[in-house]
Amino acid sequence: MNTDRVRARRLAMQLRDLRTVACALPDALVLLDRDDRIRWCNPAAGSLLGVAWPRDRGVLVATRFGEGELGAWLRAGASDVDDIASPVAVGVRLQLSRIPYGDYRRLLIARDISRVTHLEQVRRDFVANVSHELRTPLTVIHGYLELLDPEDVPALAPVLNEMRAQSQRMRQIVEDLLELSRLEMQQHVAEERVEMARILESLVREAEALSQGRHRVVLRDELRADLLGSPKDLHSAFSNLVSNAVRYTPEGGSITIRWRGTPSGAEYSVADTGYGIPAEHLSRLTERFYRVSSSRSRATGGTGLGLSIVKHVLNLHDAQLRVESEAGKGSMFTCVFGKARLLQPDA
Repeated sequence: MNTDRVRARRLAMQLRDLRTVACALPDALVLLDRDDRIRWCNPAAGSLLGVAWPRDRGVLVATRFGEGELGAWLRAGASDVDDIASPVAVGVRLQLSRIPYGDYRRLLIARDISRVTHLEQVRRDFVANVSHELRTPLTVIHGYLELLDPEDVPALAPVLNEMRAQSQRMRQIVEDLLELSRLEMQQHVAEERVEMARILESLVREAEALSQGRHRVVLRDELRADLLGSPKDLHSAFSNLVSNAVRYTPEGGSITIRWRGTPSGAEYSVADTGYGIPAEHLSRLTERFYRVSSSRSRATGGTGLGLSIVKHVLNLHDAQLRVESEAGKGSMFTCVFGKARLLQPDA
């Protein structure tokens, strides 16, 4: 009997310790039962979510937040959301997670990410402003360099050619940074018809012009369907994948552009027989300025921003980028679209 009493006392102390720790956390914790009704919450839930215990005990959590952004997310049944407005704290942005535990119960966690969101916005504004300010002086410098004819000063010909090449590369970096900044600040895309047959023909011409006969370019248009989205942004993303394939494929290699249907939607892919990418680099390819080989990227004119642009364009179109590659054998980059983005082509 004494043993049971000691065990019960120890268990009660552990429960008090757990509750004390939960109450001290800066993150909001809300325990939900199998019907998504509030069972308990810590004090931080009051300041971040406007939920209080025991006042809101037994309240259906989705109903508690009404028709707002948070209520819509809860009713949708998603498990995570990275950036959502607090329903009670003005200017506070939250990261939310809904974690299953026990017997069909859930733990709702809300974390204040306002500072991180603010710093990210400051970074975006800084990059956009600096890129915009650099555009004009770089254009002027490049213009004057174009006026100088290396044949007039043969001794400086190598220097002038190198200056022109580096000036052009800097201009391309600035343009890519501005494009990336625009995509990061964009929340939605235009819902327009994207005529895939026309875009595919354009991409083949671009690949052949960039290749200048050094590669074999193949088009496989296997799907009579168009896309719903932004023609300009999708063409930019598709073109980036094609130009990368040309840049990183040795002379004599082949590049295959393919548009095909799948059970879940459609895929646009660009496959090459180039250098390939080691497995340890694949997860970081879409990071800004990340390069597998810095010397090779600079030699081919790459800015290190192309795949970041592709990723952001696809995110805006509810699509994903899949990368398959093997060092020394080539790579295939695939844009995966859902059925909701497919349209039957015009007659």
